Amino acid sequence: MEGLTSVDVCSGAGGLALGLEQAGFDPVLLLDSNKQACETLRHNRPSWNVLEMDLLDFDPVEHQVSYDVDLLSAGLPRVRSSATTKRAETGQELKLLKATIYLAHAVRPRALLIENVPELVNGTAFDEVRDFIRGELLHLGYRFHWFIVNAADFGVPQDRRQGVMVALKDAFAERFRAPETAVGEHVTVGEALRASMSARGWTGADEWAQQANRVAPTLVGGSENRGGADLGPSGTKKAWARMGVNAVSLSDEVPGPDGTQESDNSGSPLKKITVEQTALLQSFPKDWEITGRKTVRYRQIGHASPPPVGEALGLAIARALRP
Repeated sequence: MEGLTSVDVCSGAGGLALGLEQAGFDPVLLLDSNKQACETLRHNRPSWNVLEMDLLDFDPVEHQVSYDVDLLSAGLPRVRSSATTKRAETGQELKLLKATIYLAHAVRPRALLIENVPELVNGTAFDEVRDFIRGELLHLGYRFHWFIVNAADFGVPQDRRQGVMVALKDAFAERFRAPETAVGEHVTVGEALRASMSARGWTGADEWAQQANRVAPTLVGGSENRGGADLGPSGTKKAWARMGVNAVSLSDEVPGPDGTQESDNSGSPLKKITVEQTALLQSFPKDWEITGRKTVRYRQIGHASPPPVGEALGLAIARALRP
């Protein structure tokens, strides 16, 4: 079967690109402005053509490999509502979304995939953004599909709702169907992390896993300008605590035989999870190595799109594109 090609922008640690690769898309170019994220991509896929550059500065004329691809994909930074953007006076996230749409003008992919906040699909605060997208792409012959997916429905042990826009050329649009739920029962945190929690012989790992009997709250990478790695705001930390997890920070190691974590000086009976375990909760394969120091690695993971979601979206798009 003939392969499909893609360009992936705002690639981050590669969650979306990896899922699309598993769905049969061969990326001819991946772009991200973050040096460490680009190192992660190159480390795991030396053959990928990774370009470290701000999307706002990217000119496809200088990178003509990006022309005539099947798919342009973008796991963009979380777009804020128009009201918030006006208050912030910067709107960097919105600028990147618009740059993606303008890039579609230039490279004319057969399909366009944008993954972002759920509110982008139907929130009234995002009416202007949706109107912009429609106004720019309709006359180019694209038709739209807007929908929301939850990563937990695709085997990811995390409650992570994602807003998705798929636009396809007229010839393919009728064949597209949004991916349906892939799993019957959700994978819990305990099921996902029990093996790693017992890796150093902790005798309480099974009991801990039974307590961690639900999906994780949404992982958040946090701002590049914010402090260390934690698992979210106070309400989220309480949800983690009910699963036996101390969400104030991340550990350097899993518990030892008696449950001790040497890097944890909090005195809390709750266990901290490691950066590697957050990657498991984001459903990265075990052999996908996130590079950099602890906080930088966690930010890459928290900002990523879970690969199983990318694979499900990619398979749905591939079915529409192939005769």
